[in-house]
Amino acid sequence: MLLVTLLFLVANSYALRREFYYLCLVPLSGLAILLFVRRLEFGLLAIALFTPFAIDYDIVQGSRLSMPTEPLMVLFMLIFLFRVMLSRCYDKAILRHPVTLTVLFSLLWMLVTSATSELPEVSFKYLLARLWFVTPCFFAAAQIFKNPQRITQFYWCYAISLVVIIFMTTIKTFSNFSDLQTMHRVMKPFYNDHTAYGVTIAMFVPPAFFYLFEDQQRLWSWKRLLTLAAFVLLLTGLVLSYSRAAWISVLGAVAVYFVIRMGMKVRWMLLCGALAIGLFFGYQADVMYQLGKNSQDSSYDIADQIKSISNISTDASNLERLNRWASALRMFEERPVTGWGPGTYQFVYASYQRSYQLSTISTNAGDLGNAHSEYIGPLSEQGVLGSVAVLLVFGITFATGVKVYRTLKAKDRRMANLALSFTLGLLTYYIHGIFNNFLDTDKLSVPFWGFTAAVVAMDVYLCREEKKNAVETGRKDVK
Repeated sequence: MLLVTLLFLVANSYALRREFYYLCLVPLSGLAILLFVRRLEFGLLAIALFTPFAIDYDIVQGSRLSMPTEPLMVLFMLIFLFRVMLSRCYDKAILRHPVTLTVLFSLLWMLVTSATSELPEVSFKYLLARLWFVTPCFFAAAQIFKNPQRITQFYWCYAISLVVIIFMTTIKTFSNFSDLQTMHRVMKPFYNDHTAYGVTIAMFVPPAFFYLFEDQQRLWSWKRLLTLAAFVLLLTGLVLSYSRAAWISVLGAVAVYFVIRMGMKVRWMLLCGALAIGLFFGYQADVMYQLGKNSQDSSYDIADQIKSISNISTDASNLERLNRWASALRMFEERPVTGWGPGTYQFVYASYQRSYQLSTISTNAGDLGNAHSEYIGPLSEQGVLGSVAVLLVFGITFATGVKVYRTLKAKDRRMANLALSFTLGLLTYYIHGIFNNFLDTDKLSVPFWGFTAAVVAMDVYLCREEKKNAVETGRKDVK
């Protein structure tokens, strides 16, 4: 070991003189491999802890990785798959769960559309990235979350890092309070813009509210005070993110919370949502006419920022979003079955723009993001089934979360409320997905798939145990 250490020091000294810094990562890589091999669950927690601080880094020209998160997820995925193939002990109850089946269907269809893609190399890289997001944070996490304490640890590992970034961002916000464009960028380099920053915070607000009131016995314990501080910082960050979609998503989740508490069935909730969408398209001309009368642009004044939500006449952000949606729909009309290929929108949409829909921030370079919709984007890139797969994953996960809440609330109110809080956290992203899509980034994929895995794990392990106990109790009563 001494000889190996000496050789490494000599080699590293030479590498540093030649400005080659990657050799310094060898000890950290060895430590990560040892951690993932011995305690896989700690590897998942490490990924959650590091993700908010991860920074995009150019590996080679045209390829970027989020460091250190994505290399850790690739390593985690390889070790996890090797262990599963070696031991063949993956829980079949998770594998047969409806949410898991829809996730597998979406991955399979992504593989098919990557093979028929306009740019196959782009699509297969996109598919690989989705695999190293989903494998650790959903497939592995669903088994790790068999222990409910791991769900709480996962949440707080990400939330603590997020709160630190909110604290730093808030300080920079107050020093630039009169410049809206600067305020949209103060969260860099950790989050690319204020929309990704805002939706991440929105996802963490409902569980934070749950953890704040989970212990009714000790009202002023140190744990309660720290949770209160984190909750206040999350709300502060949400407001100062100036992300209108994030604000709407939280208000929507609050409204759905009261609907769930009233006892409305999930099918009726989904039907009401579909009816609202149908009414919008049925009266689209009247709605667009009324929205066109609003000329309030984005502003650092919160009241004016709220008013600008419905401005589709002068607000550049809203106009550009409509332009991206219209371009995506034209792309879909040309290739409705398999689409243009996962991840290809930003490279091919330029020719589908129309001059009368361009905004002041429109570009043909494809450097300002994708289709800005978690529903319309897959429609253009993967055809009808791509969009259907997204709707199935979102809808079945939401229905599962509500079912877990209603199944457990009589016997285990704490876990029932925990399931509801994570479901509402996911719902904020489902609503936000109308206006943006971020599941191609680690910042959102880690909490999104982690929350989804938590809902599935509570359904499989807690509800299954509850049903088993109910059956055994019924048999005893019969005897």
